[in-house]
Amino acid sequence: MSELHKFIFEGLPVRGMLVRLTDSWREVLRRREALGPHPAPVRVLLGEMAAAGVLMQANIKFNGALVLQIFGDGPVKLAVAEIQPELTFRTTAKVVGEVGAGAMLEALLNVGGQGRCAITLDPQGRQPGQQPYQGVVPLHGDKKEPLQQVSQVLEHYMLQSEQLDTRLVLAANDEVAAGLLIQRLPVEGAGNLGGRKNEDDIGLSEAFNRIALLAATLTRDELLALEPQQILHRLFWEETLRVFEPDHPRFACTCSRERVQNMLRGLGREESDGLIAERGEVEVGCEFCGLQYRFDAVDVGELFTPVRDQPPGSAAVQ
Repeated sequence: MSELHKFIFEGLPVRGMLVRLTDSWREVLRRREALGPHPAPVRVLLGEMAAAGVLMQANIKFNGALVLQIFGDGPVKLAVAEIQPELTFRTTAKVVGEVGAGAMLEALLNVGGQGRCAITLDPQGRQPGQQPYQGVVPLHGDKKEPLQQVSQVLEHYMLQSEQLDTRLVLAANDEVAAGLLIQRLPVEGAGNLGGRKNEDDIGLSEAFNRIALLAATLTRDELLALEPQQILHRLFWEETLRVFEPDHPRFACTCSRERVQNMLRGLGREESDGLIAERGEVEVGCEFCGLQYRFDAVDVGELFTPVRDQPPGSAAVQ
């Protein structure tokens, strides 16, 4: 079963999370089969994004959807991971060109240097006029060098937007998508004192740097193969950890027939009827889960017929 483990370092302003998506990640890939599987590098990219998104959602405890998007000018136009507050997640990608074996982030989405990473926080029960929060960063670091890993992009994002030192280790294959997050917590009163750094602040920075260096020794193969308890012991056996009861992320899609009906209403009667005339029915597939929604001429007619004019027993959803 997929698990998310949260832990803190006793006596230090450092927290961590470790996620392993197993059955839930395999379910994502299984559903994608119906639409045609993504190339292996794209599957790795989406797995790392799913693991990172779950870690970030659990980290901020946001009452709404966290949407992680990477878009650019390579053979992959867009990659998306969406995570809900209860840690359900879904992913998709739009592939428009040939993906080379072993392609990394630059070759996938940042060929011409135009790639971007966006994190959107969309609150539940959003009020009229209320806009989601979105932060965007380029797929390069401060020295304008392209970043080759999702973990580097998100570390850069956290430092730029939240001013939080963060270390991320991510890995994915067709069986497991996993991630480790280590983050320094803000400490009240820490900072500059009379133009000199407070000694306690320096000590706390050194503690975080030590733990971050330990986290960086975790290899991709270890992250994918070892159980969470083994990973934490291997990395932090000299530290005092408090580990909390695990959460269980899972795959779930938010698509529905009602949402597709609303989309068709948005297209308008003329265009919807045109699709019926051309194809005999309207078929809409969810890019996240592969579920197909079909509407015949009667279904489409009901969508644009006021409720009072519909015959008894009509199945139209309003």
